[in-house]
Amino acid sequence: MNSYSAVSFACNHDLSHLSKMLNCLIKTRIRCCVSPGVASMLARTHVTAPKKQPSGPDPENKPPLRAIDLAQKIRREKAQAEKTSIPKSPVSPLEKSVLELRQLSQQLQNVHPNVLAKHLHKSIIFQNQELIVINKPYGVPVQEGSAAKNCIYSVLPILAKMMDGMKGGSQLHTCIGLDKEITGALLLARNEEVANHIQELHKHHQVERKYLVVSVGVPVPSEGVIDIPVIEREVTGSQPHFKMGLSPVYRMSDSGEGVTRVRAHRQAHGAVTKYRVLESSNGCSLVELQPITGVKHQMRVHMAYALGCPIIGDHKYAHWNKLAPQRLPDAVLKRLGIQQSKVRYLPLHLHARQLTLPGFRGQDDISVSCPLTRFFVSTLRKLQISLPDYRTDETL
Repeated sequence: MNSYSAVSFACNHDLSHLSKMLNCLIKTRIRCCVSPGVASMLARTHVTAPKKQPSGPDPENKPPLRAIDLAQKIRREKAQAEKTSIPKSPVSPLEKSVLELRQLSQQLQNVHPNVLAKHLHKSIIFQNQELIVINKPYGVPVQEGSAAKNCIYSVLPILAKMMDGMKGGSQLHTCIGLDKEITGALLLARNEEVANHIQELHKHHQVERKYLVVSVGVPVPSEGVIDIPVIEREVTGSQPHFKMGLSPVYRMSDSGEGVTRVRAHRQAHGAVTKYRVLESSNGCSLVELQPITGVKHQMRVHMAYALGCPIIGDHKYAHWNKLAPQRLPDAVLKRLGIQQSKVRYLPLHLHARQLTLPGFRGQDDISVSCPLTRFFVSTLRKLQISLPDYRTDETL
């Protein structure tokens, strides 16, 4: 071995020995600096690996909340809130029936179209080769455009297939519509030609329609004709909105001894309604209405603002300058067995009772009477208003 190799070997040996010494010193230094408690914790952390928690509940070690668990929790809380918002045990039978009607109308608006079509099929009260009359349920719109999922127009193709003698591809047509809150006779035509003919008859006031309403108050005189134009107006205030109102063409003279005719408003629509009080008791009345014209909300406006006897359940026209539930007299509340705070759930007591059409294609005149709804009859009984010989539809 030469001198260079010997020096190299000695250096390498010394470096290796020095490295081992440094490693030992570092390990010793670390062990001396770490306290026994921290060292024990570190040892447990490294030795005891986390194990999968059992399926059963553990109050100390809860498993992480999954998305599906959170969604189910929200659904349960929402369902509980809905249950608490509507009392399970109403204080009176009327409130119970009102809540049942409200739930039924909401269900019919959101059920599968086939279910609504079946319900309408069961509600048919007249049919021939040209026309069909169904007893329209409360709260279901006839035409599209409202917030409801379903409307009668959208399920007419399904109803046509359910009808006897209707061929595939046939369609039913609405002739004279009804508002969402109105119950009773809804006229349908089996083809477009008949529908156009009925609409032409209606335009020339040849279709006779009679409605029944329960009003708050007794109209004076007990029979007459209301001939006051109706116009849509904007109501300003904390809750700006639009509603139909009166636009009379006569006003009191300055002397107060007579009336003076004024020029009719351009946007006003002529509205004529015949009325007749059939019975009255306990400050309420059963009134028969026969609209000669077909202006929007004509009967409701004439009853509320022309006669001063609003229809029970007509919350839209119970007040002119605000949107609020109808305010009923204490005596009426007592008779109905309902609290003022629940009056907002009372349905509109406006029922399309009778429909008369002139003969068509050599046939005799058609006159159809539609049975009253259960809630309508119940209100009359509670108010002790005698009911004429009208059939009742106990399913509504």
